Amino acid sequence: MKKQWLVGVGIAALALVPTAPAQAGKIEMQVYRSIDRQEPQTVRCPEKVTLLEQAQPYREGSYAINGSANLSQLADRFAIAAADDFSVTWVGTLKPAYQKCKATARIVKNDGEAYLTHSYLRLRFNGGKVYLILDMTGMSDANQLTTAILRKGVRNGNPFWSWSGTD
Repeated sequence: MKKQWLVGVGIAALALVPTAPAQAGKIEMQVYRSIDRQEPQTVRCPEKVTLLEQAQPYREGSYAINGSANLSQLADRFAIAAADDFSVTWVGTLKPAYQKCKATARIVKNDGEAYLTHSYLRLRFNGGKVYLILDMTGMSDANQLTTAILRKGVRNGNPFWSWSGTD
């Protein structure tokens, strides 16, 4: 009886503890110059780009991730260039310092941890433009279903998105 009472008190105490808000995780993307652009002295490209993603509060049976890319230091005038059920591509005009950059980028770290799996976020720098691609191709959740893009757009001049899966 005493043991059951202690378990009940413990459960009640846990219910009173406020849950900490989830912090946005930093996604670090490494930039790789194009093989035909080897003049680092004359062509400027960023070395890395940081994006943010944050888990939405848990809902039974699924999860969702909100993301955003503040790329205003690199480019402006972002718009959605293409979208379908599995991917979205935003395009922005590179700022003068990066206009000649020809490179690609992929995720190399997620919240400071090495990221060694499929890079569902990618960047392309080409022709004075930067392309941010969110691509669910090849992504699967715990039930072997392709993850879904829920929202996509441009807010305050920068790309944002939400994607989800089942658990």
